[in-house]
Amino acid sequence: MAALPVLALLLLLAWGGPRAAGQKRKEMVLSEKVNQLMEWASKRSVIRMNGDKFRRLVKAPPRNYSVIVMFTALQPHRQCVVCKQADEEYQILANSWRYSSAFTNKIFFAMVDFDEGSDVFQMLNMNSAPTFINFPAKGKPKRGDTYELQVRGFAAEQLARWVADRTDVNIRVIRPPNYAGPLMLGLLLAVIGGLVYLRGSNLDFLYNKTGWAFAALCFVLAMTSGQMWNHIRGPPYAHKNPHTGQVNYIHGSSQAQFVAETHIVLLFNGGVTLGMVLLHEAATSDMDVGKRKIMCIAGIGLVVLFFSWLLSVFRSKYHGYPYRYVFS
Repeated sequence: MAALPVLALLLLLAWGGPRAAGQKRKEMVLSEKVNQLMEWASKRSVIRMNGDKFRRLVKAPPRNYSVIVMFTALQPHRQCVVCKQADEEYQILANSWRYSSAFTNKIFFAMVDFDEGSDVFQMLNMNSAPTFINFPAKGKPKRGDTYELQVRGFAAEQLARWVADRTDVNIRVIRPPNYAGPLMLGLLLAVIGGLVYLRGSNLDFLYNKTGWAFAALCFVLAMTSGQMWNHIRGPPYAHKNPHTGQVNYIHGSSQAQFVAETHIVLLFNGGVTLGMVLLHEAATSDMDVGKRKIMCIAGIGLVVLFFSWLLSVFRSKYHGYPYRYVFS
C-alpha cells in the first residue's frame, strides 16, 4: 500500500516532465519571435515580409501578438497607383504607433509585396491589392479582420479606427506637417491685399455680383460632387482590376466613391449649370434673335447631355433604378 503514493508520484513526474519541457520550448520560441519583430520594428515601422517570414512569424504558433499586414504590389511594373497611395497612409499609421509613448509588442505592422511573397497571395487565395488583414493574437482571422477598403477608404485615421476595433489598441495618428494649405491661404491673402492696395481708390470690384456668383458656384459644385467625403474618407483615385487591367472610375456601390468619380460628377454638374445659364441668358438678354436661338439650343443640348450622363452614373450605383433619360 505504501508503494502506491510513490508510484503515483513517479507517474506524475513522468507525465509532467515532457509537458513542462514543451511549455518551456514554446515560451522560448515565442520570445525569439517577439525579440525578432521588436528588432525589425525599431529599424522600420512597417516590417517587410516574404513567404518564409510570414509563415514563421504570422501564421505559425505560438503567437501572443497581433499583426496588421498590408498585401500590396508596389513595383513600378505593376502600375498600382492605389497601392502607392495606400502605402503612404499605412506608413503614417505605423509611424504614429512606433513613436507613440504607448508602443508595446502587442501589435506589429507588416507588409507583403506580391513580387516578394506571391506564394502568400496564393496561400490566402488573394487576387487583389491593396488589402489589409489583421492576424489576431489568438485564432484565425475572422470576416471583420479584413479591412473594407472600398467602403472606408485608406486614410490613416480610418485604418486606426479599424485597428482599435479589432485589437483594442488606440493609435493617435500624427501626420507630418503639411505647409501647402497655409501657403495657399497666404498667397490668396497676398493677392487680395495687393488688389486692395493697387485699387484702393476704386473698390467697386468687391461689389461685382458676377465674381461673387462665380465663386459661390465653384464652392457649391465642389461640395455637391463629394469633395468633402474624399477629404474625410481618403478613397483611392480609381480601381484597376489586377486580372483584366480594366480601370473603374465609378464605384459600383452607393456607399462609396472614387476621387475620379467626384471629378466626373463635378464636370457633369458644371455642364448642366452652364446649360441653365445659357437658357437664362437667351430668355433675358438684349441680343438679336439669331444669337439668342443659338444660346437656347446650346443650353438645351448641354442640359440634356450632361443630365443624362449624371443619371447614368446614378443608375450604375443604385442597381435596379428603372428610369433613364437619353443614355442607358
